[in-house]
Amino acid sequence: METKQATFAAGCFWGVEAAFAKIPGVLSTTVGYTGGQPANPTYRQVCTGRTDHAEAVLVTYDRAVVSFAELLDAFWSCHDPTTVDRQGPDIGSQYRSAIFFHDVEQERIARASLKEVEDSGVFRRKIVTQIVAAAPFYPAEDYHQQYFVKQGLSQSCHVGVVTVQTRLARTAELSRPAAAASTAVAPSAACGTSHWKQLSDAQLRKRLTPEQYAVARQAGTERAFSGRYWNEHRNGVYRCAICGQPLFSSEAKFDSGTGWPSYWKAIDPAAVAERSDDSHGMKRVEAVCSRCESHLGHVFDDGPDSTGKRYCINSAVLDLAVEG
Repeated sequence: METKQATFAAGCFWGVEAAFAKIPGVLSTTVGYTGGQPANPTYRQVCTGRTDHAEAVLVTYDRAVVSFAELLDAFWSCHDPTTVDRQGPDIGSQYRSAIFFHDVEQERIARASLKEVEDSGVFRRKIVTQIVAAAPFYPAEDYHQQYFVKQGLSQSCHVGVVTVQTRLARTAELSRPAAAASTAVAPSAACGTSHWKQLSDAQLRKRLTPEQYAVARQAGTERAFSGRYWNEHRNGVYRCAICGQPLFSSEAKFDSGTGWPSYWKAIDPAAVAERSDDSHGMKRVEAVCSRCESHLGHVFDDGPDSTGKRYCINSAVLDLAVEG
């Protein structure tokens, strides 16, 4: 066995890891952060977009079974390499498209692969993928590793707009001994536009508690001071309990005195969608998860001076990933 390592960034590392983990010859995958400062960043720091780290996947593979060129085919196929600092609903430099080469051979193959894909015209827009030397790689928190496996979510990539199969990879495959040939696979291009695969109503009822279902799918509201996070003070990232999308940071949480978790901003403007809500004879603004469209709560204009907003959210539809 001749093991090698490769590092790729192609959007949220959950889906990127899932794409590479299923390739024969890939021995292990680790999600983490690379390409920025400081050392050993936390997820919360990277989410600010100010550290210049990319969410990346470190792939350890057996070169006798799968080549770097074939891994590149999987890389091109599991995301849209033409969008700058964005994959699907995820926006920020941490979601950039990048190949971090570990040696001169990987750099040569990466540049040749990019040129072949660019010349083929398979992508309608210009490829913006960075090809840069591998920097220190910092493994992400444990709850991010093999996230889809742990959560039982659909293993799909962000925006697999095409399936790329280069001549470069085909040549590498044919050069292997017959026993090891034709084993690499590229992710399907028909995987959709998000990690989250919409579940049926029956599936949601089975997966969620009655309270979670009532809040998320029927726009219910938990009783004040009854939720698990209204008086929560630990540091971390609050995710949608339905689809896992990051919604709020503990840095934006404040005590509103209402008995519900309150935040003065979302972790990303694109994470929480706002809709007009005229139910119950009132005019309000509903807050929903932009990925799975679950009801979260409401947005009011009586928050702190920094934004003036108060996101009044139900604990039932939140999961806190604690840091530190």
